[in-house]
Amino acid sequence: MPEDAEATAELPVGFDDRVEARFVEQAGTERRMPWAEAARGVCWEECGPVRRFPVRRGKRMAPGWWWSATDGRLVHYASGVMRTQVMLLDHDPSVVAIACRPVELTWPGHDGGWVRHAPHLMARLADGSGLLADCAGRGDISPRLASRAAVLEVAAAAVGWRYQVLRPPDPVLTANVRWLAGYRHPRYRGGELAVRAAEVFRRPRPLIEGVHELGDPVQVFPVVFHALWHGDLSAQLEKPLHERVNVTAVPQGRRRR
Repeated sequence: MPEDAEATAELPVGFDDRVEARFVEQAGTERRMPWAEAARGVCWEECGPVRRFPVRRGKRMAPGWWWSATDGRLVHYASGVMRTQVMLLDHDPSVVAIACRPVELTWPGHDGGWVRHAPHLMARLADGSGLLADCAGRGDISPRLASRAAVLEVAAAAVGWRYQVLRPPDPVLTANVRWLAGYRHPRYRGGELAVRAAEVFRRPRPLIEGVHELGDPVQVFPVVFHALWHGDLSAQLEKPLHERVNVTAVPQGRRRR
């Protein structure tokens, strides 16, 4: 299929039925099928990326891999901007799995050609639906991406999903989540110490006070930060995280996972 001009937001009735999905199964086999059928039947978390992020000489790009605490998988990213968005999805309690470019959507352009687009990220949500997302580097969306985003919103909504262009997040929240992400691995879970932490912070109190009550800060802080990442403890992450920030335990039924 030759790639041609972009589609615009003025889409004809039934347009979503003409959107095709291309994806790579876990065994490495490439497949194509109507998007509506694929969205409801394909386990995207098991699919490989339809496009990889290349290293380009002279470009300020740093592809890499993020270990997802959500589902224990490695998620590919192309740059620091994308890594931040992967991190925030990993921390989002509504997300249960993350995949990098597991699908490329193709749809007819207005001049008879075809348009192809592979969203940067896909997230499986707790309700079974999905999120397709592209990352906006500095917050500006190019006319090209804006045109494609209009189509992707329609295609996603047709199957009960969402599409979103992820813009740069609040820097304070990002810094706090990045710090906690350093303790997301299960090795910091803490066992009995984590159980005691939930009791010590049963009511809101300054972080440092609870840590000193629990024991040696060198041992306690990693366990508390792990619990803050996973939602067993909570703090106001929109403000700078410091030793006097109030921390409280989250009731069992309201925890992230």
